[in-house]
Amino acid sequence: MSTAGFALVLAAAFCHATWNLFVKRLNAGAELVWLFSLVSVVIYAPLAIWLAFGWETFALRDLWFIAGSTVLHLGYFLLLQKAYSVGDLSVVYPTARATGPVLSGSFAVLVLGEALSGQMALGAGIIVAGVFMLTGGRRSLSGGAGATSLLFGMATGALIGAYTVWDAYAVTAILIPPLILEYASNLSRLVLLTPVAWLRRARVARLWREERLGVLVIAVLNPLAYILVLIALRFTPVVYVAPLREVSVLLSVLAGSLILGEGDLKRRLIWAMVILTGVSLLATS
Repeated sequence: MSTAGFALVLAAAFCHATWNLFVKRLNAGAELVWLFSLVSVVIYAPLAIWLAFGWETFALRDLWFIAGSTVLHLGYFLLLQKAYSVGDLSVVYPTARATGPVLSGSFAVLVLGEALSGQMALGAGIIVAGVFMLTGGRRSLSGGAGATSLLFGMATGALIGAYTVWDAYAVTAILIPPLILEYASNLSRLVLLTPVAWLRRARVARLWREERLGVLVIAVLNPLAYILVLIALRFTPVVYVAPLREVSVLLSVLAGSLILGEGDLKRRLIWAMVILTGVSLLATS
């Protein structure tokens, strides 16, 4: 793995963990999703327009896949807001990031007929065990905050797995340019949430007035994390990129425990490292 590739993927992990930290800190709802989507659409418009002019394979069926991506990403962002309102960043984020690869891998085996290797099974088992212990072990089965964080984290991870499979098919089989797919999803999400934003316009105005920096950070880093990974994949094998991206799991635990004061750093960091090991095995299988 080249130094440039390493730096790009590590920067992407930092971007991803950082915008999630701000989403948790702002503790808003659909109005925040609408606002940062609006800012992202404005900021990335020049790049999207430039890429659109070079898109030579557009067909009407592409709109169907863009619509599907929009719905899945919208559900993900709305559920993420709710998850962070009831659970800790250092628990919800690792659970969601770990559940996604397990579910997308299971889908590939059960639906697409891909082979299940011993390494894949081992990686998935380690992830499941790590998430279970991170959210409190046996205590999570008896209810409480750990169980709530676990359920919301898994539900969010399910949407991550769904949009990962959907988007992967859209960009590889349908040949929709990844950045166009991302931008179109942002734009469509903006349009769909406009009625909600209008009803909550007082909250939108307050967010922009009092939390402008946080909104800008989310609007810039959310797409940028994806863009950096795409650039790295142009000259770096995916077997290196996929595991390194999950460093964001460790960063989120550190941010939640140290910056947001969620505590329990040692235990959560240990199990986050276990989850990272499982994701690495799954990604390189």
